[in-house]
Amino acid sequence: MAKEEVSGIVSYILGIVSVVLAFFQPVAGLIFGIIGIAQSKKEKSELTRKGKKLSVWGIVISVIVIIVSILLTIYAYKAGLTNLQ
Repeated sequence: MAKEEVSGIVSYILGIVSVVLAFFQPVAGLIFGIIGIAQSKKEKSELTRKGKKLSVWGIVISVIVIIVSILLTIYAYKAGLTNLQ
């Protein structure tokens, strides 16, 4: 198997891992997405294009989950402070 084919498979797998981890560990999903995009630039094939799309989706979902988590934390903190007697 050629080295270029390996980078295509690696980028595709990292894209899948990025999307899955985006829901449970968004920081890890973000990191795997960035690595997946970097791997997809090494080769131009259909598999790397799919891997790049999955990595981008993983990054987008990770960022959204991180922002929502921060906003919910701020809301819960402020709601807890206003409900003190």
